[in-house]
This record gives sequence, structure tokens and C-alpha cells, in this order.
Amino acid sequence: MAIAVVKPDELDELTLRRAQRGEDRACRELVRAYQRRVFALLGRMLGQPALVEDLAQETFLRVFRALPAWSPSGPARLSTWILTIATRLALDELRKQRPVQAMPQPTVLPEAEARALGRAIAQAVSQLPPDFRAVFLLREYHELEYDEIARALEIDLGTVKSRLSRAKAALREALKEVRG
Repeated sequence: MAIAVVKPDELDELTLRRAQRGEDRACRELVRAYQRRVFALLGRMLGQPALVEDLAQETFLRVFRALPAWSPSGPARLSTWILTIATRLALDELRKQRPVQAMPQPTVLPEAEARALGRAIAQAVSQLPPDFRAVFLLREYHELEYDEIARALEIDLGTVKSRLSRAKAALREALKEVRG
């Protein structure tokens, strides 16, 4: 009997099989195991936190759609396959954004500017439609997981993700002038 050796940075075989069957706990473990690497890759490629988060979400949506057909005996490790998906999404996004812009350097805001920014964000959040605002606040302020939000609001997981994405897009639009 051959014993499968799992690299320390890879998901174990049992958890992988469970994730391929769509078991919630195993899917969460897969995300936990790979999200840091996905975010790091996208962050380095794009440098825009909101865009990085959106593309990380899209990466894992694509991973879970294709995971049942993925084979551990295939040409790539699971981490490589996941990072390939993230890379392709980032490249597609960069192609849309041409010409390439320099990545902004983080700045420290003076206290008065920071308070003004906080008020602008609070105002923008208060203008979100209630369904979007609820999902946004539960995720960003209370740090609930997507499935917890779905259970709390009695909506589908996909609805949580879509509302959160739309809320963030609305906030980006509302805060365009402030960001400049």
C-alpha cells in the first residue's frame, strides 16, 4: 500500500476529496490554506486592495467550480493550479487597465484628514441600499464569514458574495473624489 506524502504547504488528501464533494468545512479549509498566497500574489501584481479582494473572490469561485474535476495526479500541485487561476485573472485585469500605472505608495494621513476620510466612508456606507449595507457591515466590521452572513440573513451564499461585491463597487464610486 502506497502512502501519499503531502507537502506541508498543500491540503491533505482527505480534506481535498471532501472539498471536491462540496463539503463546507473542507471548502473553508481550502480557502484558509491558500488565501494568503492568493492575496499576496494578487497584491503584488495589482497593488489595489479592493481589486485584489474582488479577484481573490473570483479566484476561489473558479476554483470551486472546477475543483470536482481537478486531479491530484495531474501535472500541477493544487497550490500551483490555484495560483495559476489567480495569475490569469490578474493578467486579464491588467490588460483591461492599459496603460500601466505606477503603483501608489502608501501615505500616512494627518489626523484631520483621517477623520474626514472616516466621516466620508461612514456617509457612503449609510447611503448603500439596506441589503447591501447589511452584508457589508457584517463582513467588514464584524468579520463574519460568508456562510455565517448567509445564515444570519437567510440568503444564499452567492447572494452574499454578489451583494458584497456590489456594495464595494458602490463605495468605490462614492469615494472617488475622496480617494484622489
